[in-house]
Amino acid sequence: MERTSVRVVLLDTAGDLLLFRTVDASTPATGTWWELPGGGMEPGESVAQTAARELREETGLDLPVAEFGQPRWTRSATYLRRGRRTLQHELVVDVRVVLRAPEPAVEGRTAHERQDYVGHRWWPLADLRSSHERFFPGRLPELIDPFLSGARIDEPFEWWN
Repeated sequence: MERTSVRVVLLDTAGDLLLFRTVDASTPATGTWWELPGGGMEPGESVAQTAARELREETGLDLPVAEFGQPRWTRSATYLRRGRRTLQHELVVDVRVVLRAPEPAVEGRTAHERQDYVGHRWWPLADLRSSHERFFPGRLPELIDPFLSGARIDEPFEWWN
């Protein structure tokens, strides 16, 4: 399967980053990783509309479309999930929420997201940079600072799993 998706770098008032602890529920032996919120673009949606919809579904945060800037980080990756290989073209945007570490709501998540998201954490950026955990995108710890500083990132292809 090939698709385009939007990922969101969501920061709270302390500058901490929301990541979801994720597992492939169909093969839990593959372990867990931390990933940015986001998901596939629907036909006719803009990047900002997709970002707003995905955040609303995955966290319950209803942010105005105008809050989301243009994507400055682009990447393509392939991964295996639920026994299906996906080629995903990603556009990464950032947004800040005027709250301190809000608890994500689960009501808007899909059935697969409810199975696959096994936790969340608001990561201080220093902890992210020094972590040895697994992330999606895989280079998130090294690219977060340039991205938040306004750099445009065109990341090389990632064979994630």
